[in-house]
Amino acid sequence: MMDQNHHSDKTAEAQPSEKKTTRNCCNGFKMFLAALSLSFISKALGAVIMKSSITQIERRFDISSSTVGLIDGSFEIGNLLVIVFVSYFGAKLHRPKLIGIGCIIMGTGSILTALPHFFMGYYRYSKDTTFNPSDNSTSNLPTCSINQNLLPNRTSLEVVGKGLEKDSGSYMWIYVLMGNMLRGIGETPIGPLGISYIDDFAEEGHSSLYLGNLLAVTMIGPIIGFILVSQFSKMYVDIGYVDLSTIRITPKDSRWVGAWWLGFLAAGLIAIISSIPFFFLPKTLNKPNKEKKASASSVSLPMKNEEKSQMASLTKTGQNVTDTVTGFLQSLKSILTNPLYVLTLFLTLLQASSHIGSITYVFKYVEQQYGNSASETSILLGFISIPSLAVGMFTGGFIVKKFKFTLVGIAKFSLCAHMTSFLFHLINFALICENKSVAGLTLTYDGNTPVASHVNVPLSYCNSDCNCDPTQWEPLCGSNGITYMSPCLAGCTSSSGSKKSIVFHNCSCVEENGFQSKNNSMKLGECPKSDDCKRKFYIYIVVQILTLFSAALGSTSNIMLIFKNVEPELKSLAMGFHSLTIRTLGGIPAPIYFGALIDRACMKWSINNYGKQGSCRLYNSLLYGHTFFGLTTGLKFPALVLFVVLIFAMKKKYQGKDIKASENETKAVNEANSGPLINDAKVDHETHI
Repeated sequence: MMDQNHHSDKTAEAQPSEKKTTRNCCNGFKMFLAALSLSFISKALGAVIMKSSITQIERRFDISSSTVGLIDGSFEIGNLLVIVFVSYFGAKLHRPKLIGIGCIIMGTGSILTALPHFFMGYYRYSKDTTFNPSDNSTSNLPTCSINQNLLPNRTSLEVVGKGLEKDSGSYMWIYVLMGNMLRGIGETPIGPLGISYIDDFAEEGHSSLYLGNLLAVTMIGPIIGFILVSQFSKMYVDIGYVDLSTIRITPKDSRWVGAWWLGFLAAGLIAIISSIPFFFLPKTLNKPNKEKKASASSVSLPMKNEEKSQMASLTKTGQNVTDTVTGFLQSLKSILTNPLYVLTLFLTLLQASSHIGSITYVFKYVEQQYGNSASETSILLGFISIPSLAVGMFTGGFIVKKFKFTLVGIAKFSLCAHMTSFLFHLINFALICENKSVAGLTLTYDGNTPVASHVNVPLSYCNSDCNCDPTQWEPLCGSNGITYMSPCLAGCTSSSGSKKSIVFHNCSCVEENGFQSKNNSMKLGECPKSDDCKRKFYIYIVVQILTLFSAALGSTSNIMLIFKNVEPELKSLAMGFHSLTIRTLGGIPAPIYFGALIDRACMKWSINNYGKQGSCRLYNSLLYGHTFFGLTTGLKFPALVLFVVLIFAMKKKYQGKDIKASENETKAVNEANSGPLINDAKVDHETHI
């Protein structure tokens, strides 16, 4: 009787301590989940800000699209530098502290990206524009003067360029590249270590719920990013340093650079703040009730036996390393000789390369093709892409679960989704706008005759005696709807007003059809796009929503095909090798070759003070559109062909194994519910946001 009372007392004492332990575990886990959510938001925020600021960076540093592509790809380079270390040692070290260190590095990289702004001097959008904090004025723009001498003017401009205004086309962009690479290094441990920590210490059966909530909260990052970029793009790059009333260009001008650096500073500070809680979290948490039975049974084992087993394992370390390397090579050989896995790897690589190149330059495309400002483009694309992708992924996962597709059925569903997306994508070719009417590029300088090539267009009677600088880019719009590259090349002989209200008079190249006007006046700025082009833009938005939605339908199915066509024990290796291939062969080269081919569509380059080619001022709309969509189509179509081959190969492999295959495929469908863990391989990818 006394033993029973004694036992009940012990039980009563054990219950409060057990509740306290569980409470501490839950508090620590909730703190980790909240901190990880903030870190996921900050890394998604940084990714969106980089993608949305590509055009601004290109103009500010006076570099080509291919160079900007190299900057964009540096994120993947940084990621690859440490991914092996994180994958192998991450789980053995203090995971929360590693994530915290990663957040600090990520934040430092974002801040380093913004630093060149503070050392480059003021942005000069024109050769004839100088800024001085003590003298807020702009110099007069050159007009047509028969007796003017170009040499002294050019010399004086070079002196100015070497004085107050540092050359924006210098190698300062390397700091942006290094900052983006550092951001890639910092982001590497956040996803895999954070998700594995949740999986280890979440309550049984709750991992998928927590991961789903985590990915849902992560979408806050892109939303904030698009809003910030939209607002900062409206602000002039040197806001706070120069008198904004002296700036004569607007956000729709091809030379406009917004306050791109503010976004990177904001992303960097948020990332560093998100690191703080991780340094107060333990390496391991007290595991919840699902593990207590196992721990209780292990207490009954003699301690000496445990010590002996540890000693035995230490003596076999050398042998284990050799066995591990041999096993790894055999496993790698096994997946690389698996035709189904190799087919899936190649088709997803083609799809990813198309997606990466497209998302890198889509902001630039919309700005150049339809005449939208960077601010308008950012907010618009942000608010059509995020809902379309989210609804598409959710709908795709629901359909797979609802109809309980077999593995071959999943492949067919994914093919149908991507085929539909491809067909919508083809509509884009019909939505490319005609080239602008620009004297000296698409038309002769008198505006009467189209030219075969934009290279070395001869001067006309209206400006042949003006001694104009052919590299000048100060566009004006004539009453005839033609854009002229400068007041001088338009034959304007005088001007009135100042700053944004400058008006040029007696522009001899601007003539109405059949008769001349003696007082042709012009204002600064390119002529707007045609009404037909504006109508095409609205259709383009609808097409993008449908394209993104249908592509997202098959995204979960695509990931499932990667690891379900290999042996269960090789699933992790298959996913890891797939991620490595996409990053190496897709994430790094795609932005570079997309940018290099887009550069070929440029009709008017800026020239910096050292006479070197800078950024593009005006593109051939037709060539840009056909190049941009031609590249994405050239990658998407072979992927669809490989998809058809994959389905036939899967049918052949599973033929005669219907019963066994059906059981395995049912498990595959059930795993769709744990999609967040799988989808993270795609959503967490920098280039897939």
